[in-house]
Amino acid sequence: MFDFPNINPVAIDLGVIKISWYAISYICGILLSWFLILKIIKFKNIKISNKIVGDLISNCMIGIILGGRLGYVIFYNPEYYFNNILDIFKIWNGGMSFHGGFIGVVIAVIYTSKSSKISLMIFSDLISIVSPIGIFFGRIANFINGELYGKVTNHKFGMIFPKGGNLPRHPSQLYEAFFEGLILFIILWLLMNMTNFFKIKGLVTGCFIFLYGFFRFFVEFFREPDIHIGYLYLDFSMGQFLSLPMIIIGLCFIIVFYKKNKNLN
Repeated sequence: MFDFPNINPVAIDLGVIKISWYAISYICGILLSWFLILKIIKFKNIKISNKIVGDLISNCMIGIILGGRLGYVIFYNPEYYFNNILDIFKIWNGGMSFHGGFIGVVIAVIYTSKSSKISLMIFSDLISIVSPIGIFFGRIANFINGELYGKVTNHKFGMIFPKGGNLPRHPSQLYEAFFEGLILFIILWLLMNMTNFFKIKGLVTGCFIFLYGFFRFFVEFFREPDIHIGYLYLDFSMGQFLSLPMIIIGLCFIIVFYKKNKNLN
């Protein structure tokens, strides 16, 4: 069993201004994603200006925040927020949904594609490749905050979280950082560097959606469900139910875009 590191969730305390590790994780994820996209379009000789990339990143940031918050409100606690409307705007109290943020990013990518008149799938593939970076930092921040911990376990990876009682639990945030962040990024990066693979527009997007949904569905078996929701039908969690459509849609994308490219050849 490992000891929880008990890192202060506040990284920088200036008295009036306090900067949390969660905020820093967002900033690091966005800046690294921005930097990497610029490197990819240069390396792959994709004709997109730096300004348009900046617009894409800015729109996705808005999509992540608005979609993530509204997704949490709708998917995870609609009854509470229906009775406490003003609390919806209190983002500093926590409560963000990946699946809601994902929908927000989809809308942002579509909007940027139409406004810049650049192929939707080019933007989608670029965002898909760098998204695991943000996911990785976000899950590490969840771990530092001691939130979204796993189920009680006797496994040697067990850890006692301050908010999780006196029994050791799976550090499911680290599992997610590993699978949904690191492993997913490596897979997509390797696929991108397979020249023919990257030329099939939309295929990287399909792989991201499918693999994220698959990894998230798997890790949810080790993660403690939200107390006010618990398990749903067939003892699946809300996270698993929201990940199932991603698995199906991602698989459909892979099949459709692969066949489309095969027919063109």
